[in-house]
Amino acid sequence: MSNPLLQSFDTAPFSKIKNEHFKPAFLQAIEDARAEIDAITKNTDAPTFENTIEALEFSGQQLDRVSSVFFNLNSAETNEEIQKIAQEVSPLLSEFSNDITLNEALFKRIKAVYDQKNELDLTVEQDTLLDKKYKSFSRNGANLPDDKKKRLREIDTELSKLKLKFGENVLAETNAYELHITNEKDLDGMPEGEKEAAAQMAKAKDKEGWLVTLDYPSYIPFMKYAKNRELRKKLSLAFGSKGFHGNAYDNQENVLKIANLRHERAILLGYPSHAHFVLEERMAETPEKVYEFLNELLIKAKPAAEREFNQLEEFAKELDGIDHLQKWDGSYYAEKLKQKLFDLDDEKLKPYFKLENVIAGVFKVAEKLFGLKFTEVYDIDTYHEEVKTFCITDEKGNFISLFYADFHPRPGKRGGAWMTSFKPQYVKDGENVRPHISNVCNFTRSTPSKPSLLTFNEVTTLFHEFGHGLHGMLANTTYPSLSGTSVYWDFVELPSQVMENWCYEKEALELFAKHYETGETIPMELITKIKESATFHEGMATLRQLSFGLLDMSWHGADPSNIKDVKSHETEAFKGTQLYPDTPETCMSTAFSHIFQGGYSSGYYSYKWAEVLDADAFAYFKEKGIFNKEIATKFKENVLSKGGTEKPMVLYKRFRGAEPKVEALLERAGLL
Repeated sequence: MSNPLLQSFDTAPFSKIKNEHFKPAFLQAIEDARAEIDAITKNTDAPTFENTIEALEFSGQQLDRVSSVFFNLNSAETNEEIQKIAQEVSPLLSEFSNDITLNEALFKRIKAVYDQKNELDLTVEQDTLLDKKYKSFSRNGANLPDDKKKRLREIDTELSKLKLKFGENVLAETNAYELHITNEKDLDGMPEGEKEAAAQMAKAKDKEGWLVTLDYPSYIPFMKYAKNRELRKKLSLAFGSKGFHGNAYDNQENVLKIANLRHERAILLGYPSHAHFVLEERMAETPEKVYEFLNELLIKAKPAAEREFNQLEEFAKELDGIDHLQKWDGSYYAEKLKQKLFDLDDEKLKPYFKLENVIAGVFKVAEKLFGLKFTEVYDIDTYHEEVKTFCITDEKGNFISLFYADFHPRPGKRGGAWMTSFKPQYVKDGENVRPHISNVCNFTRSTPSKPSLLTFNEVTTLFHEFGHGLHGMLANTTYPSLSGTSVYWDFVELPSQVMENWCYEKEALELFAKHYETGETIPMELITKIKESATFHEGMATLRQLSFGLLDMSWHGADPSNIKDVKSHETEAFKGTQLYPDTPETCMSTAFSHIFQGGYSSGYYSYKWAEVLDADAFAYFKEKGIFNKEIATKFKENVLSKGGTEKPMVLYKRFRGAEPKVEALLERAGLL
């Protein structure tokens, strides 16, 4: 019992955990979970909702906790040893998961309860849980003959390894590249703060001069501000060719294997494609509906995108005599044009967005909307000294959630930003067990002369992830698998995207946007410019998102077995959305982690889908007041606290009184 992961714990005991604890903990927790499953199948009483469905729902809780600690570390604080353990335990977990879904005795009991569901007096949540459990078996091969079940297992084991390998390759390629600059002239155009960060990075690696890497906080400012076109090109090509170098980290083969295995799996289960399989459990329901949605937006956005692109090309020609705009020119000239049109750039805004103030601001917004109070606590064990922890209570002082916040890039941390949880919310034996939620981001660190100052884009990212966080924190359901963000994938972005809207509102900005040196509140003229510039290049941004959604559907919406070349397939998929000339040496798919490693396969469209929901939802707030308690309470009670207990459209209509309208998004984006 000396393994801290096998003792019962409330908060994760990070400081006591050593890497060698993980594998034994997984093996033991899997064995214990198997025993719990055996107890269900060997029960001689007739199957009931309680002794079968509920018993299954609450089985394997220790395994879930071990998994959440381990895989969160693998994302936020990994090393070679942890990655190796991940490669070893992923197939074991995949096999265990298959052992459950292909357990005939267990499925027989579930089916017996499912077949009599109309006679049972179930609550809405129980009904959803029963449906979900039954489908988790039928959609994973429970109704298949033995030979096909065996093949399904093989596919799942192989996929779990391939997805991990894909992610490791992307991380390795990101870490392997650095642009080492020794001539300061090559940094012309870069803001002082960014130069200082690059110098700090070089110093940390015992190098002279400056370092620029492929991590977002380093890559994006360089692409946006550096005058040196050749170096921008070099960096852009390195960024765009991750996993596409024909070396040990090449992902082309992995992409083809993943796509083909997913297709084979869908066919085995009786679906025409992987997308048909996935979308059955989404608001969109079918690939046809997704294509219809993406193409409707494409028709509306493309003319605007082409106008914006032509304007940008003209501007670059006028400014620097550039005849043809390339991918590595986009951010640079867009930033210049934006400054010209709105006299607004990140450097003007950043002093008002000191990280600590923005965190306090997002807490204040949550307090005004949902009555939450955030208190920083210092006695919670964390996996890295930079992680902050907060205790969240409601207006009556009841404990709501624990919140972990991890904001800066490190070598062992993957790029991007995400929300996750270390412990889910549920109700058991009369106790409402509260969740432990985490936000992980990659924001520029403070330097000796400046605190961590966020770009406006980073401010919206922080609000976005915090929206996911609220979805987890305010969860109030009975069953863990229906709690928090356990909702349809194209609904999960609503709470996060709707929160971004407050970043554009004077009433909200005045709560936290204060100059880090003078304490002056952000001037009204800057707020006006933020709002005016919010739709700047919205056509191009929309086209870009649609291109990713269409690329995703091209891999998953039809039989991929005829695709022999990743790059040429991708070029074809991008045809209708392409603005910049193609660069033969780059490839998006080989680093498209969302769809080949994360859970967004056949689901990338959901970012735009959720934007329709969020634009429509925020229009309701605007109508009644952005801090209107009544609307906020309706949102909390019908969306944030309900998790996946009912169909999303039912919950949305209960909040809004009607289905969302696409016009709300087009109007906000200035595309009408």
